Amino acid sequence: MMDKVRDWFGFGPMTHGMGGHGHDHGDGGHGHTHGVIDPTIATTTRGIWAVKWSFVVLAITAALQLVVVFLSGSVALLADTIHNVGDAVTAIPLWIAFVLARRKPSKTFTYGLGRVEDLAGIVIVLIILFSAIVAGYEAIDRLINPRPIAFLGWVAIAGLIGFIGNEAVAVFRIRVGREINSAALIADGFHARTDGFTSLAVVLGAIGVWLGFPLADPIVGLLITLAIFAIVWQSSKAVLTRMLDGVESGIVDEIHHATEHVHGIERVQSVQARWIGHRLHADLAIKVADTATAKDVVAVTEALRGELFVHLPVLSEANIRLEGDTGPVAGSGHAHHAPNPFKVACDLATGTLEIVDTPAGERMRLTIDSHADDLGATVIIDRPEGPETLALAPVAGDHHRLESSVARAEPHEYEARLVLTAKCRELVLPFKMVEPEGHHH
Repeated sequence: MMDKVRDWFGFGPMTHGMGGHGHDHGDGGHGHTHGVIDPTIATTTRGIWAVKWSFVVLAITAALQLVVVFLSGSVALLADTIHNVGDAVTAIPLWIAFVLARRKPSKTFTYGLGRVEDLAGIVIVLIILFSAIVAGYEAIDRLINPRPIAFLGWVAIAGLIGFIGNEAVAVFRIRVGREINSAALIADGFHARTDGFTSLAVVLGAIGVWLGFPLADPIVGLLITLAIFAIVWQSSKAVLTRMLDGVESGIVDEIHHATEHVHGIERVQSVQARWIGHRLHADLAIKVADTATAKDVVAVTEALRGELFVHLPVLSEANIRLEGDTGPVAGSGHAHHAPNPFKVACDLATGTLEIVDTPAGERMRLTIDSHADDLGATVIIDRPEGPETLALAPVAGDHHRLESSVARAEPHEYEARLVLTAKCRELVLPFKMVEPEGHHH
């Protein structure tokens, strides 16, 4: 019975419910940072739902505390209220990013607007910094010019409300984190529990004032202010790292680990990765045996792509190229100038249809941002000799990447149709592929 109670409150073992691909790789470098939403949380609807309700609970907690701040004049409670407000507003960058990320890519913003989260994160860090300065100023002023605190009992109750609110969020995040196998959300839960003990410091300050030590309140306020400044430092590093295309070291380690599961890779020449909004993009250069056939190369690259998506659920795109001892292997790079991509935007799917170079040759690929359940896609090219049909199928089980199994025929300028099917519905989207100027076969 006690084990069930402990587990319900999140005091059970960290590995509970943390399934996955069967080995222990740690949390991939993800952790809790105030003011920044971890991308691994944002990749699931359940994770976003947990963040939204955490925001609601902490916002209500901060609002109740703010009422007592105005009545009592306690700077310790003011600092703790600011602390809880800072935790609550971490959900705002996520909501802004998801609203803007729904806009389809344009000629100017070819990757979409996923990076707006980084800008929102900077704004949040600045708001928390300003709040910390205000709280610190009030605490120092109260040390220099002591003033009596009213409603000590209500101050203590408000501190307890802060503790209960944070503990409720902690239990909620930990339980949902275990349901969706999110180490980042579990870490957020344990940090919310730590923040709850910060709120209990307000109660200690009120007790100190009640016992005849009036400076206990501003001293506790200063301590909480220092904790907020630590949050600002931690958050600013995380946001600036993301803006400069930095990733957590665990991500690169996980990519290298994925390559170890693929037979046929002699050496990993280079690994690059960066975040675009909540999705991870990776570029790898690998070397295979000189005696490998085209079929072998296709098998290796597809196996590697599959392992990458298994090891890194937040991965959106994996570009794999072959390199020899002296540089890129002919035909494995992206020197080919394909026709401009076709932007798909309808109620069945949004994404990009394009011609891509793969180790097996050119392929027609549909990269999907969002789609209806059981989506099917087929490209029908109008040729003088009759229609050419290319069925697009998921690559390595990833339903956000549909690709043809063969290359389309020459010539490359043509009228075509993308046929999407889902839920007994069919949409036909006509488009035209045109070779870019200066392209030669």
